[in-house]
Amino acid sequence: MEKLTLSIPKISCGHCTRTIENELKELDGVQSVAGDILQKKVTVEFQAPVTKDKILATLKEINYPAA
Repeated sequence: MEKLTLSIPKISCGHCTRTIENELKELDGVQSVAGDILQKKVTVEFQAPVTKDKILATLKEINYPAA
């Protein structure tokens, strides 16, 4: 399993982190997602078939691109 911590500058509230968590959890292979409002970061634990590129693309699609 891989662990990825991403900086998401657009995070400003709990709604933002819930949206990100809910969208990423739908990806096959994502085990957990934890958002941090204060640090504007998201930590994702995942394994195949999902890839880092797919996670980054999903964040961009939902208008929360990683920095």
